[in-house]
Amino acid sequence: MMIYIKKIMIILCIAGISTNYAQEKLTKEKAVSIALENNYGIIMAKNSTKVAKNNASVYNSGFLPKLTASAGANYNSNNSETTFRDGTSLTVNNDESKSYNAAVGINYTLFDGLGRTYNYKKLKEAYNLSELEAQTIIENSLLQIFATYYEVARLAQDFKNISTSLAISKQRLKRAKYGFEYGQNTKLQLLNAEVDVNNDSIKFISTENLLANAKRDLNLLLGRNITTPFDIDTEVSFTIIFKLEELLSEAKKHNIEIQKVTKNLNLSNFDIKISKSGLFPSLNLNSSYGWNKFENGATSFFQTQTSNGFNASLSLNWNIFDGGNSKTRIQNAKINAENLRVQKELITSEIERNVINAFEIYNNALFILSAEEKNVETNKRNFERTEEQFKLGQITSIEFRQAQVNLLNAQSNLNKVKYDAKNAELKLLQLTGKLLNTKF
Repeated sequence: MMIYIKKIMIILCIAGISTNYAQEKLTKEKAVSIALENNYGIIMAKNSTKVAKNNASVYNSGFLPKLTASAGANYNSNNSETTFRDGTSLTVNNDESKSYNAAVGINYTLFDGLGRTYNYKKLKEAYNLSELEAQTIIENSLLQIFATYYEVARLAQDFKNISTSLAISKQRLKRAKYGFEYGQNTKLQLLNAEVDVNNDSIKFISTENLLANAKRDLNLLLGRNITTPFDIDTEVSFTIIFKLEELLSEAKKHNIEIQKVTKNLNLSNFDIKISKSGLFPSLNLNSSYGWNKFENGATSFFQTQTSNGFNASLSLNWNIFDGGNSKTRIQNAKINAENLRVQKELITSEIERNVINAFEIYNNALFILSAEEKNVETNKRNFERTEEQFKLGQITSIEFRQAQVNLLNAQSNLNKVKYDAKNAELKLLQLTGKLLNTKF
């Protein structure tokens, strides 16, 4: 038993040396800044927004004319034999002829039933939707980052408390050894002290390992080297006072999911108008300028011939009846729009429920936090009195150990509740669309 404890002590000393090394102080604000630049999901979301912005450009709208250019050259070499009516004949070998041509053409749709107008507006709205999609990913990523950040903070404080408890247990073991050597303690008291040091040492190493894993998880979410060492800020504040009525009002205005379904509803309305544009005629303008040159062979009447010119045309197309395809598209687009209206009502009701639930969870967490803070203070006073009585020999080591464990458990519960309450607050901010506008 003693040999095993000595091995653990060596490991703890090495761990202490590594953890005492100066490390980066990673504040919440700095973590957010790093994540916005390096988080993999956020980077991909930003790139998707860039694609949507390109799609919403006037170059993808159909409003600009199409300009084409073409050029070509031909060469012919023929052998020919011609017999005339008077019986004479003419033989020509390697009769060469050449031709050249070049043209520039432009075509433009003057009117298409306003289809491209609505399609361009649809692309703009799709870009707005992509920004909301990116914002959703950013918010979810930040919530995940904060949850991991506060998990690191919780484990860091647990690690600190366990370190203190381990130091107390080692001091108790030292006293038990002296007492046993001088005949004041029994072998059982010494063994109990050794077991408690052993248990605290195991808990120390286990917590340290969990803390290291959590730090690697946070580095991964921040999009940087997972072995980057850092310390975090374990302090949290609850300065925001929520009123349920205001929360519900803000959620209906600014919640991302409600905004997204509204954008989808707008897109479906554009789909209806685009489908209806097929019922109208389309008017197209086509124009070109061409140049041609021919260098004829010996048998041709003309040796050379050059021509150039300009032409233009208007064409009107009206698909009077397309077998009912346009009618079907219009009906389906209207049905889709109706489904989106129903979906918006459903999402609004779900958001209202989620806000109420999150509000209650947050308030309950604050109440439990207050109770746990009092519980920790009570256990501290109890442990201090127990420690005094233990040193005076008025209570047993078992009673002392129980007070020590109670204090450690109370501190651990307080850490958990504190960060649970903060995560609940962040969830409320997300539901009301304020997460990205809040100072962390």
